[in-house]
Amino acid sequence: MPFIVAAPHRTVCDDHARVLARHGLLKGYFSGNRRGTEGIPGELTYLNPLFGLFIMGTRRVLPGYTAEWLRAASHPLFDRWVGLDVKPGDHVISSYGYANRSFKKARSGGGKTFVDAGNSHPENFWNTVQEEHRRWGIRRPPYPPIWNRQGKRMLDDTDYILSPASYVTDSFLARGFKREQILHLPYPVDLSVFQPRTTLEIPESPIRVVCTGSVSLRKGMPYLLEAIRILRKERDAVLVLTDQVESSMKDILPRYADVPIEWTESLPHARLAEHLKKCHVFALLSLEDGFARTVTEALACGLPAVVSENTGAKDCVQPGVNGEVVPVRDPAAAATAILACHERQLRDGPPSPGNLLEDLSFAKFEHDFISGLQSLELA
Repeated sequence: MPFIVAAPHRTVCDDHARVLARHGLLKGYFSGNRRGTEGIPGELTYLNPLFGLFIMGTRRVLPGYTAEWLRAASHPLFDRWVGLDVKPGDHVISSYGYANRSFKKARSGGGKTFVDAGNSHPENFWNTVQEEHRRWGIRRPPYPPIWNRQGKRMLDDTDYILSPASYVTDSFLARGFKREQILHLPYPVDLSVFQPRTTLEIPESPIRVVCTGSVSLRKGMPYLLEAIRILRKERDAVLVLTDQVESSMKDILPRYADVPIEWTESLPHARLAEHLKKCHVFALLSLEDGFARTVTEALACGLPAVVSENTGAKDCVQPGVNGEVVPVRDPAAAATAILACHERQLRDGPPSPGNLLEDLSFAKFEHDFISGLQSLELA
């Protein structure tokens, strides 16, 4: 019984498709990209670049919220295109709201459906981020409600959750899913690019604290800014951010004009790895983050990471060894953790990756995915 993998743009679903193709289980990889994906044979790749061009166009010419609404509104069209190839016995893998009709069709034909849960349960995701927007007086919803509705409806026809982290798993267990419906599958990192540094080749001061996620309320950016402000009372420090500022932060950033920020553009992986190695500590204080592969990329490069308890990649952080886990909305705890990571690194050198690199490898991802399918008698 073959698998169909469907996503209108590049996601971790690409990795699922690669594994399935390697094991002769892939019927088709459906994407809105203009080009195929490495590791997926051309004869199994179905492209509809109109979706990709639409997504790219909305991002470039429209305000963020409007672009997100239009992209979500286009998902049913992508879904109809995919559904034309869903036949009895096919299994389907997709993510929130991308393939609702295809899920229904697969189940009616005896197939199984899998959601790649890149975020926590949609209800938890929405409630958490909406509460944060209210705290900061942002009246507009954090994301278009249509996207949230699509994601929740998809779960009505979902058999299994591909969960990258305990944070995600717990959010589904709390909302009625059974543990046997959840396959634990942390996201892999490209270890050919993100490799550990062996020495600190940058000056001890100022402390360079880097975050490569978007500058948004969901990513807890006000608390990171406040943490740097607190840290600077003891040590010179600079915050290194990627120039991807969401509209919700436009009026908040000026309140932290005293915090020195070094801005950088979005970087391809090879340059991103070098960029990370020029910093001392990685920090991400998300209010909600299903995994945050940016954290594991930094860990793979030998940076200690300070993350919130609502960041899925906390599963990869060993407090006191390669980073710290702090409560959400606690900039004082974050400042203390950043300083502790920096001092520990100066004393002992960059944290040893230990078994982390093996755990983050594509080989481990492949093994765990296929093992999970075998346990369900689907491989």
